[in-house]
Amino acid sequence: MLAMSRAIEGVCHKLGKKPDITLIDGNRCPNIDIPMKSIIQGDNLVKEISAASILAKVTRDREMLRLHDEYPMYGFNRHMGYPTAMHLEALKLHGPCVFHRRSYRPVREALEGSNR
Repeated sequence: MLAMSRAIEGVCHKLGKKPDITLIDGNRCPNIDIPMKSIIQGDNLVKEISAASILAKVTRDREMLRLHDEYPMYGFNRHMGYPTAMHLEALKLHGPCVFHRRSYRPVREALEGSNR
């Protein structure tokens, strides 16, 4: 929710105005002063959400490939950020890198186990 809030507020700041409505793919909206509507399975129902979802996934995949070049031991090029068995094993073996999300339980456990 925090990341979504920051993204929405950042776009509003760049545009210099608030949108008439912001459509959110999911069952809840961030708590900010912007008109919003959550749509469960919005990526299947609303073409704009579907397009945004595709752009987000392509951007994520490109970032994972870039991270793989820097941190090949994690196999970012294969799991694209999903917690596969191979990725979880790499976390245990190498510990998390600076890009791993500390709030994610397996990352926290890897940090606690390695005292990093």
